[in-house]
Formats: sequence, structure tokens, C-alpha cells
Amino acid sequence: MITLSSCVLRRWRPEDAESLIRHANDRRVSINMRDAFPYPYGAEDAKRFLAQAAAMRPETWFAIVVDGEAAGGIGYTLHQDVERVSAEIGYWLGTAHWGKGIMTDALRAVTADAFREHPELRRIYAVPFAWNPASARVLEKAGYTLEGRMRQSAIKDGKVTDQLLYAIVREEN
Repeated sequence: MITLSSCVLRRWRPEDAESLIRHANDRRVSINMRDAFPYPYGAEDAKRFLAQAAAMRPETWFAIVVDGEAAGGIGYTLHQDVERVSAEIGYWLGTAHWGKGIMTDALRAVTADAFREHPELRRIYAVPFAWNPASARVLEKAGYTLEGRMRQSAIKDGKVTDQLLYAIVREEN
């Protein structure tokens, strides 16, 4: 568990299902997420996700707890093979908590924790959709650097779109 001034980061729990559904079942959230994050977001989606999070070893997905409830999530995926020195990070937060600095705090903390827990890790990156300037600002405030624009690299809602490539390396953390 990581306690910050704006939130607490901890492992997901089965009792988070209700708040997970309430905050995740929002089109303004899901439009900025990979397709694996469904919309609408229902009880079966929460059950499936919470089971995956519980089974995860090492633990790399965390609940963002605000005012005692899981209001978002942040996590990273460790890579294998030649990219085993890299991880991709992703995050989301319920709209009621947008614009309060919570995600920037959480991103800084999880980035530092990932580098501390995985000594082989050299780089953490994120690829927000180019239409999401709020996510780009969060990454920049957390110390990530814009490395480029990946043109026509993703499809969301049937529309081909660009993604931005942000990264931080161990020495910058």
C-alpha cells in the first residue's frame, strides 16, 4: 500500500466491485482506454477484472482509492524477451475526481515503485491517444518525456488514430 496526500494505492479487493462499476461505467473514461476496458462496464466485467488482479504475480495493478473507495486504477505490464527492460503503464480515474492532481500523484508513485521493485527495468512508457491532452499533461507533470507520435497506430470506435509515445527512464526518476 502506498499512501499519498491525494489518494491511497493498494491492491484490488473483491469488495471494490461496486465502486469499480460505478466509476468505470462512464463513456468519458472508456473512450480513452484500450478495448479490453469495456463499455458499458458491468458486474461481470468487474468480477473478471478483480479475479485477474488477484491472481497477478508480481502485483502490478493497483486501485486508486479516494475518500475510501476505489475510484480508478493504475498498472503496468512488464515485457518479455528483448523488451524485458521495459514496461507499459496505463491508468484511469473516475470523472468525479478529474482535475485534482490525483492521477499525477499516483503516476509518480507507481513509476518510482516499479523502478524500485524491478531492478532490471530501465524504461516505462505510455501511449495515450493523441486526442487526450489531459493524459499527456499528467505524463509530463510526472516527469515523462514525449518521444514521438505514432501515426495511425491504433483503432478506437472504428476510427484509426494516432498515439503519443511518452517515456521515462530509470535515471530520470
